[in-house]
Amino acid sequence: MASGAVTKLQRLGRMDLSEVAGRTRMEASKWWDRVAAGDARGQTSRDARGCRRRMETFRAVAAERFFAGAMDDRTAELVTRRWPESVAAVTARARQAAAGRFDLLGYRGLSFGEPIDWRLDPVSGRRAPLVHWTRVDPLAVASVGDSKVVWELNRHQWLVGLGQAYRFTGDERHAEAFAAYVGHWLDANPVGQGINWTSSLELALRLMAWCWCLALFRDSPALRSELFGRMEASIEDHARHVERYLSRYFSPNTHLTGEALGLVYAGTLFPDLAPARRWRETGARVLADATERQVLADGVYFEQSTCYQRYTAEILLHFLILTARHTGDVPRAIRDRLRHVMDFLRSIRLPGGEAPAIGDADGGWLLPLTPRSPGDLRGVFAPAAVVCGRADYAWAAGGAAPEIVWLLGEGGLAEVEAMRSQPSGANPSRLFADGGYAVMRDGETEGHQMIFDVGPLGCPVSGGHGHADLLSIQCAAFGEPFLVDPGTGTYADRGWRDFFRGTGAHNTVVIDGAGQAVPARPFSWRQRPRARLRQWISDDRFDLADADHDAYARLSEPVRHRRRVLFVKPRYWVLFDDIEGGGSHRIDLRFQFAPVAVAIDGEQRVRAAAAGRGLIVQALARVPLELRLRRGSLAPAEGWVSPDYGRWHPSPVAVYTATARLPQRLVTLILPLGDPAGAAPELRPVLDDRGELVGCAIGEGEAVLERADGTLCVE
Repeated sequence: MASGAVTKLQRLGRMDLSEVAGRTRMEASKWWDRVAAGDARGQTSRDARGCRRRMETFRAVAAERFFAGAMDDRTAELVTRRWPESVAAVTARARQAAAGRFDLLGYRGLSFGEPIDWRLDPVSGRRAPLVHWTRVDPLAVASVGDSKVVWELNRHQWLVGLGQAYRFTGDERHAEAFAAYVGHWLDANPVGQGINWTSSLELALRLMAWCWCLALFRDSPALRSELFGRMEASIEDHARHVERYLSRYFSPNTHLTGEALGLVYAGTLFPDLAPARRWRETGARVLADATERQVLADGVYFEQSTCYQRYTAEILLHFLILTARHTGDVPRAIRDRLRHVMDFLRSIRLPGGEAPAIGDADGGWLLPLTPRSPGDLRGVFAPAAVVCGRADYAWAAGGAAPEIVWLLGEGGLAEVEAMRSQPSGANPSRLFADGGYAVMRDGETEGHQMIFDVGPLGCPVSGGHGHADLLSIQCAAFGEPFLVDPGTGTYADRGWRDFFRGTGAHNTVVIDGAGQAVPARPFSWRQRPRARLRQWISDDRFDLADADHDAYARLSEPVRHRRRVLFVKPRYWVLFDDIEGGGSHRIDLRFQFAPVAVAIDGEQRVRAAAAGRGLIVQALARVPLELRLRRGSLAPAEGWVSPDYGRWHPSPVAVYTATARLPQRLVTLILPLGDPAGAAPELRPVLDDRGELVGCAIGEGEAVLERADGTLCVE
């Protein structure tokens, strides 16, 4: 029997009867869709008088139910007065989009042809076929290119930017461009045909963008009743498709919650459509159930990705605001989950408001209302401060942001400005035991921070967006990121895909050049190892996290990696890496730096400098260590960082290497320096009477040691 068939049978054996029945119904529905592909479902014409009446109904409903800022004529003037830089950025992108050039993900100035080819990936030059959606494999790069790029265009979020620019300027050219683009898209993408119908999440995101466009262009002559009628009919088609093909089984992650939100949007704004109430109720129920599974008790999103953590916060925010506008009620359980999600983001955020990269990040947003870098959390924290009633979120946002006005109107702005924004006041170091992160900080302002990964490889479903980064660290000093995760790169190139999610790109130990897990497909792994937290201690003077993993138990001579991280507040960290097992092995201790200046000095120290501050990394062992510095190497790939999807650049990586018989211990000092060129204390190994490495002496008067009972101490 073929291996693929065995895999399918294994998956089938793990399903309960309800899942088998659900999958069977979905496959039957797909078959019927193909058979009936030529029918006129969802494309019945609407007479002109009926369309005008339905437009008026939409305006009245949206005025009561949609986001306050989108429906308030004063929003544009308020945003222009408070955030002129946001207005300039939005209108610049709108002019670019009207001219057929698009900034999408990490790409700039993409052209999809004239007129737009909605199925083209301009990066690879490949074009997806116009066949029934069930016959398109969006992961088949050879035939469709990078579906992420195609879908990002077809989400139509850039059309919302045209709508914002229209509200800012009153320039009808923005509205005319919107009308032309949407009309052309409807002509070129028949219901159920092509790549733009293959992902229910993409349909939901497009549906939401169209709702915003209808609200923002509500007064424009370009929004003719005939166009409104076509859009409303297509929104109904979109919502029916999403409801029928919810990602309950294939991608029950942000795909599912985003799709649920799309149903809530459609059911809320189009109450005259027959399924509207069912969509609204189904969406709310699915969103609540999925959020309970996906957001762990400590607030960490289960896919081990800060990008998708932020996506989840956006989805919950939109749901809560939309529901409150419609019913006056804020579902308490979902608001509590949102608070947990935001608490984790607040804990890991850098002082500039950025989220450090963990796991996959596709660079996308639920709805980008002002241009931001992928990790910029300020536009999420600001509205969350009002929805959750949390002054520390307002502090994390750095005050008000344009998003708060678009989502909550002038009243939301008044609320956040009335808050006495301040840090939480709690111990800034915190363990997120369910998600598997130990966060060590000396404060929540411009201080030092380390994030230690002590959890699993991705989520329990597939691990698809997780990286093989067990026991990896990230480190910021004086608010500047120095040691970082590498980012995502791309999903479309297998070599780069596997590099960026592989162990060798992360700040951990690699044994014999092997990754902690072997990639299977682009969003799956052959093994699913996880780290185990052994101990966590945190007080005013020290933080200590102790964890291990057995991902290398699969080697012919099994190896276990144990890492202890001690933070001596607020001065330095010491890593104890114990490589346990037998036989001779190659040990690589890796440190991937951000794009900062890095050099090796005469004492075999790694010195990094950024923004007038510095960080020193120095490792010791009882066997010789070779230290090398690489930047942008290709054979093998080393020293690359990806700040956004589709974009990566050289960045220094320092690697300490030893080949020796196990067990072995490496002890590493990570020391922030106010002056990057300043003197550094001498680091010396401390050996016990058997010649074993038990710690390090730092300068003349301090040492970090392992006692006979295995505990770490500072003397």
